[in-house]
Amino acid sequence: MVEALTRYRSVVRHPTLRRLLPGVLVSALGDGMSIVAIAWLAVQLAPVAQRGVWTGLAVAAYALPGTLGAAVLGPLVRNLGAARLVAADAVLRAALLGAVPVLYAVGHLSPAGYVALLAGSSLLHAWGGAGTYTLVAEALPERDRITGNALLATCAQAATIVGPALAGGLTALAGPAAVIGVDALSFAVLAATCLWLARTLPSPVRQPERTGALRTILARPSLLALIAVTCLFYVLYGPVEVALPVHVADELHASASVLGLYFVVFGAGAAVGGLCAGLLQNRPLWLVIGAVVTGWGLALLPSGLTDALVPGLVGFGVGGVVYGPFSALSNGLMQQTSPPGSLSRVLAVRNALVVPSASLGTALGGPLVGAVGGRQTLLASSVATIALGVALLAAALLRRRTG
Repeated sequence: MVEALTRYRSVVRHPTLRRLLPGVLVSALGDGMSIVAIAWLAVQLAPVAQRGVWTGLAVAAYALPGTLGAAVLGPLVRNLGAARLVAADAVLRAALLGAVPVLYAVGHLSPAGYVALLAGSSLLHAWGGAGTYTLVAEALPERDRITGNALLATCAQAATIVGPALAGGLTALAGPAAVIGVDALSFAVLAATCLWLARTLPSPVRQPERTGALRTILARPSLLALIAVTCLFYVLYGPVEVALPVHVADELHASASVLGLYFVVFGAGAAVGGLCAGLLQNRPLWLVIGAVVTGWGLALLPSGLTDALVPGLVGFGVGGVVYGPFSALSNGLMQQTSPPGSLSRVLAVRNALVVPSASLGTALGGPLVGAVGGRQTLLASSVATIALGVALLAAALLRRRTG
């Protein structure tokens, strides 16, 4: 424990992380606020009969085009340094999100225009996320990378707790367009931070590109397996986002505040768990990831087996703690396994595949909830996730024994 705390202190004091983390935290907080504002503004802009369609399009547009950007815009950005990658994403987000409150204020923001601005703002986001974790890998020695990853992941988890609460108050005072404007400002802060870093950091030595990111991944079975496991894990989680609101409303007969409580306890647990990732970095990472996947599946069981509120909340809180280290550990494995000169491109491909995986799981959750109900969908997600986790544990143990 003392060693882990010493490592966190060292990472926070590192010149690069000391400059990067405040910008990441501010932009994560802006994104946390937009969780509420993006959907709420879509509801206000759309005709009453089309609110569901435009709200779905707006939420999807804030994330999914990053997959297209990873594939199409690679030739334009893949040779940028890590700090410039993050800055390019942040500049694009700040500019296009900043246009939303301006156009809304002058009465020229249509639903289609709104969705187009959101889609454009997310085109470089897979590259921006890749640049952030590449910057950590370039700045920190290998023994400190998971600790650095954990701090980044904890910023994101903390923002999902604080951001929506702030957005609720600001939306009531100034409207959702103003909240999106604040999100734009938060990315402007991140852009300024990373442009400053790009000027002050030495340029890393990069090998000439001989193979594309996909070929690099296919040539390394461990990379391919990690990306496949992450995508499947997210697919299995997706139905939870559909099933939980139905479970709360129809089976617990509870209000939206109870649904919010589920997400609060999960987010708080995930923030704590994310910080604990640094304690696990000396363990066999594949075994730890298998345990995380299994543990999250087990944490869902109370909600899948009973309509009682307290066991479900306890399960989600514990599940948050268990899930919290996953991002830091999986990115740590990517950093260890990828060739240094290809890391940002490999991470961009990984991000581009993970985002639609979660959306696919959510899409599958709709028909499943309609067929069997919320609680049974949670149970199905739990059982399938446990099966995946047990398979990972067995494969990791077998690999260690055979050597």
